[in-house]
Amino acid sequence: MKAVGTAVPGTTPRAGQPTVRSYAGNYIARLRGGEMGALPAVFALLFLGTMFSLAKPVFLTALNFANLFTQGAAVTVIAMGLVFVLLLGEIDLSAGFASGVCAAVLAVLLVEHGWPWYLAIAAAIATGATIGLMLGVLVAKVGIPSFVVTLAAFLAFQGVALLLIDNGKNISISDKAILTIDATGKLTPGIGWALYAVAVCGFAGIRLLRRRSRIGKGLAAEPLSVVAFRVGLVAGILGLAVYVLNLERSLNPGFSSQKGVPFVVVIIAGLLILWTFVLSRTPYGRHIYAVGGNREAARRAGINVDRIRISVFVICSAMAAVGGVIAASRDNSVDPNTGGSNVLLYAVGAAVIGGTSLFGGKGRVLDAVLGGAVVAVINNGMGLMGYSSGVKFIVTGSVLLLAAGVDALSRRRASAVGLR
Repeated sequence: MKAVGTAVPGTTPRAGQPTVRSYAGNYIARLRGGEMGALPAVFALLFLGTMFSLAKPVFLTALNFANLFTQGAAVTVIAMGLVFVLLLGEIDLSAGFASGVCAAVLAVLLVEHGWPWYLAIAAAIATGATIGLMLGVLVAKVGIPSFVVTLAAFLAFQGVALLLIDNGKNISISDKAILTIDATGKLTPGIGWALYAVAVCGFAGIRLLRRRSRIGKGLAAEPLSVVAFRVGLVAGILGLAVYVLNLERSLNPGFSSQKGVPFVVVIIAGLLILWTFVLSRTPYGRHIYAVGGNREAARRAGINVDRIRISVFVICSAMAAVGGVIAASRDNSVDPNTGGSNVLLYAVGAAVIGGTSLFGGKGRVLDAVLGGAVVAVINNGMGLMGYSSGVKFIVTGSVLLLAAGVDALSRRRASAVGLR
């Protein structure tokens, strides 16, 4: 038993707060205990980016950097929704074709019925939420395993998309507001830097307020130097990204300028902030982690488990609808293949590669963004190097298998040392 007045290891005797040294030691201990977090995805991005840059210098150009965002936007947004389902240890195999159905609803209402763009988008997202409600009820209330329910929906939604767009017709979209989402929309350089300043100041404010709150409650908090390092790192990464995206990317600037942060980047950032807040700062988010960690314990704690299970499918399918709208904007059209092919596989892969566990209870929305970046870099870089689609699939599948293996080994290590 500790003597009264003895300092807790890893803290300063006076304030009871971790020093930089003890904070770093605790972080290393968590890594050794299997809490890898987003490190594997970050290392993968650094390795792949370096490799492709050395092999193809064009990979580092401003034009290709912007393409990485626009090419991977739809998959990343769908992966954000899948994180919520995966946190409960469930799966949604229908998310890809659900996005295609919602994109078809958007196109039909917009082009064939003359609806304004905002109502068409609202109808598409409402369709996604309705799909998620149906799936969630079948899983939570009827008791059908999510794999079976969403596999059936995967098959059925292909038929729904065909019926909506007359068995294979391609519907072209020319609405400027829709095309602005991913195909043509860019912020002016000034607005880009203004949003950068707001983002950095907001991040710094949140970290400082969180530190102050923890200290006020008598809890251990990050040392100020660690907070400063985090803020500086975020400021540096975002600043470099905004600088590169503000460079001229057009081959004929006099005819059409291509400077500015793509508008879809702002959409992804907004969704990231929204869902991160929901998961980390609301009782609902804590209930999701509780149900994903131990469903029976959550039920005994008074959490409405069925409601949580239904809600995550609603969020997943609504985000799939947003991904479908982004895909329709990028392609300027919708056809039966929208949301099909490898979209679902890439979306699930993005979530898992980023660090979300397939076993439930562990993951963040940021994982989907990091994993989506890894998938986009693989596709883009290997495309520049001239590799076939077959090689891309093999490499992406190998990276996904490696990420799942790291997750399994991390959980085993965490259990061994008593962290789970």
